[in-house]
Amino acid sequence: MALPAALAPLRHPVFRSLWIAGLAANTGLWVQNTGAAWLMTSLAPSPVMVSLVQAASMLPVFLLALPAGALADILDRRRMLIAAQLWMAAMGVLLAILTFSGGLGAWGLLALTFGIGSGTALIFPAMAATTPELVPREDLVQAIALNGIGFNLARALGPAIGGFIIALSGVEASFVLAASGFIVMVAALVLWRRTRSTDTLPPEHFLPAMRSGVFFVAASPALRAAILRACAFFFFTAAVWGLLPILVRGRLGLGPDAFGLMLTAMGAGAVSAGFALPYLRGSATRGAIVFRFSILAACAIALLGAFPHWLPAGVGMVAFGIAWIGAASTLQAAAQLASPAWVRARAIGIYQLSFFGALAAGSAIWGILGSIIGVTETLLLAAVTGAAVAALVRSWRIDPPSSAQAPAAPLPMPEAPAAEFTELLNEHSGRLLEVVRYTVVAENRAPFIALMAEMRRLRLRNGARVWRLYEDIAHPETFAELWVMESWTDHLREAGRMDAGDLATLARAAAFHHGDAPPEASRYLNLNP
Repeated sequence: MALPAALAPLRHPVFRSLWIAGLAANTGLWVQNTGAAWLMTSLAPSPVMVSLVQAASMLPVFLLALPAGALADILDRRRMLIAAQLWMAAMGVLLAILTFSGGLGAWGLLALTFGIGSGTALIFPAMAATTPELVPREDLVQAIALNGIGFNLARALGPAIGGFIIALSGVEASFVLAASGFIVMVAALVLWRRTRSTDTLPPEHFLPAMRSGVFFVAASPALRAAILRACAFFFFTAAVWGLLPILVRGRLGLGPDAFGLMLTAMGAGAVSAGFALPYLRGSATRGAIVFRFSILAACAIALLGAFPHWLPAGVGMVAFGIAWIGAASTLQAAAQLASPAWVRARAIGIYQLSFFGALAAGSAIWGILGSIIGVTETLLLAAVTGAAVAALVRSWRIDPPSSAQAPAAPLPMPEAPAAEFTELLNEHSGRLLEVVRYTVVAENRAPFIALMAEMRRLRLRNGARVWRLYEDIAHPETFAELWVMESWTDHLREAGRMDAGDLATLARAAAFHHGDAPPEASRYLNLNP
């Protein structure tokens, strides 16, 4: 029997097993968070210390997103994920032992919670970058939506299971249960037989890999647009996360059970959006879908702020859940599709760093405004400004441009290195200057220079540290394109990073060259110490 479109990615066995295991691991993570927060109420029953439990679990995700992405790109992701899950399981077991023995204090609890959060920080970009390996391109967006559904199911189930286990067997039992969820994920990862990379080049070093990730994002318009639009969406929707507890308790006059039901309503909306996404994708571009969900989120926030009654607030939370998962999964899919495999985890790490930063900043700013002008006014302000900003950033295209037809032009090819340089050409060679010389007739000067702007982004995306275009002042028809690679090995990596769109751009540039032979290409090794 064929699966519904919303569940289509589950037909792929490895994705299915990792999705189920991820549900167990994420549920365990929320069980652990619940147990840690409850334990802190007895170790140090102050609002500040209890709030620090949540901060300790999420701060590593913000601090380590880019380093974790770099590690996921240069190490074997499967082994890295196994190590991170084992680390989290060990932290959970240690929490249980210290709690049972009475040897755990408030700051020890925060330290171990931070340790578990560090494992989560390593997992997020590596797991996100792994998804395109598990499903074909046509199933990627829905696979990301299913991951979001799983995370929201875990967020709904975890606290309830954690509370039941704490009441039944004590808080240390919740830590053991959380560790068990992490072990389930380890088992699924061990059973996954990942295809080994055929790359014969040595792996990138850690700091240069981080730098390459930043350079790639800076030179990728579609990825930058996805990050900026994510910041615009998450900053304004953070008002709900920052003010919902006060709204439920103060304005609606309800208790913690109602607060839990509001979060359940949000989760129900998120799950329903995940099932509806396949039908929306056929009717609009990703950019248009994000805009529609941004407007829906603004309407949901306005509904929360405008009516002091639980029913419209519940409807608002359902709508907010729909908008949240719809926009979040579409934006993350756009970020993944704009990132080739060699840099995907770093790019996703920077994307996650940006939206976690927007969430944290938004929660703090809207919380401060709520204390100054009131919760109702703040939510209405967030709704209006969020809708306005969504309209302003709508022109930032997150869909990759269609590739233009490449002309049949021979590409520039440098001569092979001289024999005496063979021993010098490796990852320690020092910087390499690459040069391509073009002869362009006067009437083609303007379009050639316009195309060179795309060439600049292409070179920087693929690892160049510096790019320049020079024109010969004695012969205006002669141009020299220069770019610098960190080493000979990086130069070899550059060739492997070229995709079909890059090759088409190179061919269009070569087609401007006037002459029977292709543009002249040469390479120079830096001899300065």
